[in-house]
Amino acid sequence: MEELGWSTDAGGAVYRSRDPVRNLRIRVHIQRVTSTSLLLQQLQQPAGQQGKELISLATFSSHPAASGYCPDDEEEAVIGWQEKLFSQFEVDLYQHESACQTPLDRQYHQEILKLEKSGGRKNNRIFTYTDHDRFTNLKEHCQKVTSSEQEVPSFLAERMANLRRRQDRRPTEGSVLKSRVITWKPSEEFIKNNHVINTPVQTMYIMGDLGPCGMLGHREYEHVLCTVKVDGNGVITVKPDFTGTKGAYRIELDGEKRELWRYTIENASAQVQREEEEREQRMFRDLYSRHKEYLNGLVGSDFEMTLPGALRLFVNGEIVSAQGYGYDHLYVHFFLELPSRWSSPAFQQLSGVTQTCVTKILGKDNVAYFSYPFTLEMFFTQEDESQGSLPQWPVIYFEVLSLDSWQRYRVEGYGSVVLPAAPGFHTLTAPTWRPIELGTVAELRRFFIGGSPELEDMTYVRMPGIFKGECLSRFGFRTETTGSVTFRLHCLQQSKAFLESSALRKRMQSVLDRLGGFSQQSSLYNVLDSLCLTPAGQRLNHETGSCWKWQRNVKQVAGWSFCLG
Repeated sequence: MEELGWSTDAGGAVYRSRDPVRNLRIRVHIQRVTSTSLLLQQLQQPAGQQGKELISLATFSSHPAASGYCPDDEEEAVIGWQEKLFSQFEVDLYQHESACQTPLDRQYHQEILKLEKSGGRKNNRIFTYTDHDRFTNLKEHCQKVTSSEQEVPSFLAERMANLRRRQDRRPTEGSVLKSRVITWKPSEEFIKNNHVINTPVQTMYIMGDLGPCGMLGHREYEHVLCTVKVDGNGVITVKPDFTGTKGAYRIELDGEKRELWRYTIENASAQVQREEEEREQRMFRDLYSRHKEYLNGLVGSDFEMTLPGALRLFVNGEIVSAQGYGYDHLYVHFFLELPSRWSSPAFQQLSGVTQTCVTKILGKDNVAYFSYPFTLEMFFTQEDESQGSLPQWPVIYFEVLSLDSWQRYRVEGYGSVVLPAAPGFHTLTAPTWRPIELGTVAELRRFFIGGSPELEDMTYVRMPGIFKGECLSRFGFRTETTGSVTFRLHCLQQSKAFLESSALRKRMQSVLDRLGGFSQQSSLYNVLDSLCLTPAGQRLNHETGSCWKWQRNVKQVAGWSFCLG
């Protein structure tokens, strides 16, 4: 008898296979380990102890029956996927036609009759429960969370146990079709059967009948040796894992004799031939190439390119939240202003209004989360540098308003956001202000009946577009600082000039520098960058007061420039 080496790791393993699961074969070997066999193993070792006399126990090896040895104490079987091996209990049960109630029972009855005509079943202790059998392994959903003997299952543990329970094949209340859509008084059995995660998983149990010799067929001696689960994606879960180089697993029975059993689990599936493996690889490569050609046919290989000397700016934006305002039920009205030499498609909507949002307390501020998405598309056309004017970027103007249940309307603040000049992801927080009047009458009117001073032209937040003078004076205009609005902007830029730029440039220049080389703006931006570069490697946004990091990892595909991280 080989030296006993036990494996204490009874955890499961997950495998993935592209072969049909019907080719799976598992070899299980089980053997009863008695006290006599352990003593014989010690006696067969070389005697290295002196001064001690060992009693000869040769009678135990010459007379196995005297030591309680039974031919059924050792058994080996090779089992296929969903292969049914009947136990002694099932043979005694299904051999009588009167005990068969379902079509599956009658099918087992016919198979057992055929086995008896062919000489009986070859297995004695090893048998299986397939996915069609009504068997539930209670240890799967009765496992303890802690090591305490006085553990009381929590509400979550009980619910998760119900989710892991396999569905019973017998008709239940939840599986019967009913004309009612709503069940007003569901029973506990109905709730359990209708709230089970029904994943397409097939399960198979390899069992062992560990009863005493001559007393097979008792349900209390049935033990689970291995559990195999297979889903539709080719994922195979084996618990416990194949023995391999590890030692054998052990099962210790309760009772006076404390019987000990050892068993091993091996993968006995036929190995694929090298020629078949190469043919399979060629088939998969051909399949993947055809699928790639199909996807390329759907997407196409030609990108819509811009005109020479033009820049296409595409923005996927989101109004995230508004915080720091005194009133509830906020909403935001915004629009995009296009400076000179900027244009947008006819279908592009340049304004929008968010939904009305109730605020919640977060820290010391009242925050309204809008999560309002919007999309902007615009084009910039290059002109000669000799005109002397610096190009400008589009600006988003917005106003925050409140409207309560009494239909009292108030302006909470005005603000603006300049679209970033760099592609990639940007998070901008824009502060707002609102105009006020002197005295308490205006504030009382605002509180009781609503209404407040408003801007006739919202572009007055910055430099109005209709202003043609040299200096805009706002002396005497009274305002009050209110809250702020947070934007998330994903900017993409496309231009033929990006394809001509060198890929080895270590620092990303501004978009307008790549388009035509505006020397005046380039020199101005260089001065501003040198003045506003912080020690942490961040640049100050002069319009919003927020900081954003340099975007270094930039990808260019077909003239599109976007940041990868």
